[in-house]
Amino acid sequence: MSLLGLSTLTDTASASTISNLAFAEGGVTVDLDASLFVQLLIFGALLLVLKPALFDPMMKLFEEREKRIEGARHEASKEDERSAKALAKYETVLGKAREAGAAERDQLRAAGTKQEAEIMARVRDETAATLEQGRATLAQEATAARAQLRGDARALGRDIASRVLGREVLS
Repeated sequence: MSLLGLSTLTDTASASTISNLAFAEGGVTVDLDASLFVQLLIFGALLLVLKPALFDPMMKLFEEREKRIEGARHEASKEDERSAKALAKYETVLGKAREAGAAERDQLRAAGTKQEAEIMARVRDETAATLEQGRATLAQEATAARAQLRGDARALGRDIASRVLGREVLS
């Protein structure tokens, strides 16, 4: 084993002691020999083979996925803008319809109030005329009843006086 670039150690006991110290401290022993260059050569060959066969297609796939996601986000933002415009247009039309409905309601309410006032005035006039007619009829009937009572009062007075006196009274 070699430590820190030493090629050989003559003393195996000191080599094992150094090796134990390296493991105890958590260090790693690296042999710098021909196998390292073979491993680097295998790594380079795998890199040359796998890059166009595996890594490049995967990177293209990742880029395509990213483009699709961004495209979908862009389309979603466009749809959001379109829906916001449509909602604003809807709110505008709805507001105009509400205003027109409120104006129509106010107009109908005013017409109803005017018609109610006309009907009430006509009913008041008719009631007043009926009341005056009733008063005139009542006054006539009262006058007729008084006249009849005056005539009947004499006869009634004689009858009462006859009963009280016990004889017939002449007038």
